Amino acid sequence: MRATIRRLICLLLALCLTAGLAGCREASAPDQQESGGEEEYIQIGMTFDSFVIERWRRDQDIFVSTAQDLGARVYVQNANGDVDEQIDQVEYFIEKRMDAIVIIAVDCYAMSEVIQKAKDAGIVVVAYDRMIDSANLDLYISFDNEAVGRMMGETLAENLEVGSSIICITGPDSDSNVAEVVAGFRSVLEEHPLRVAYTRAAEGWLAETAYAGVEEALDQGIRFSGVMCGNDDMATQAFQALSEHRLAGSVCLVGQDADLAACQRIVEGTQAMTVYKPVEKLARTAAEYTIRLVQGEELGLETRDNGWGQIPTQLIEPIKVTAENMKEVIIDGGFHLEDEVYLNLNERERDGG
Repeated sequence: MRATIRRLICLLLALCLTAGLAGCREASAPDQQESGGEEEYIQIGMTFDSFVIERWRRDQDIFVSTAQDLGARVYVQNANGDVDEQIDQVEYFIEKRMDAIVIIAVDCYAMSEVIQKAKDAGIVVVAYDRMIDSANLDLYISFDNEAVGRMMGETLAENLEVGSSIICITGPDSDSNVAEVVAGFRSVLEEHPLRVAYTRAAEGWLAETAYAGVEEALDQGIRFSGVMCGNDDMATQAFQALSEHRLAGSVCLVGQDADLAACQRIVEGTQAMTVYKPVEKLARTAAEYTIRLVQGEELGLETRDNGWGQIPTQLIEPIKVTAENMKEVIIDGGFHLEDEVYLNLNERERDGG
């Protein structure tokens, strides 16, 4: 009797272990769809550059939930800033016969060959947020990055005297968006002359580069009145360096992404502006368009030349955020909570008293 009970217990444990392993395989190694009995669904592989930038988690969550609501499953990979790892991830998605692959590229100039391999396998390929150069894409969806740069330049021009010196800490050259932001930024400087006295690129979007850049510019004896940062994470590091030299608040600081720390600095008066990019709209639209492409629909979008050909393109308009429209855009829009944005201000300061 005891032996029988022991055998039953062992059998149950074995069945539980098998079920658990099957669940793990589905999450990390998607299998091909079964045609018999089990409902078929669209499978999307999504590979992120990294999660160093604060907003990417939000992009992921909204894209995944939207796709799931539309009957698709999304398998997410993180390349941790390694282009070779990202290429391997795309190869993996090809092997697993994904219906679509969505790429937030580590290096926008190194993916064309593996993307062509995906296209040859009949897979829809979407460049998310960053255009991929010379690649056979089905869709490029992002924000108007030149507009982002113009908003930064306009803010500096509005707050500084003509001829004032500024420094620029940009994102990496491997990110195609960076060139677009810089182009928009410099187009404003042509009309409102400010002198760019120092420039540095943050490889891998390493935020600490901005701290080092401010320190280096000051060590070189450069006297500057403004700092343009490629994103708000870098603006946080630039602010730290400025604070240590008692320059925070007197130097005009601009960034993008509407990170919480940046929004707090804006209402406190130590950062002039940020650019809010409606991530929810981008991620939802990207998920919807990806599924429509898999289903064979035409999107009817305008196109943009990426060196391979004319790529269907959807650009979403960014919004300039200052202390004046913080509540309307960020708080009322549900991007950050009011108590979090105004955390360091008392009631009188919130009301402008």
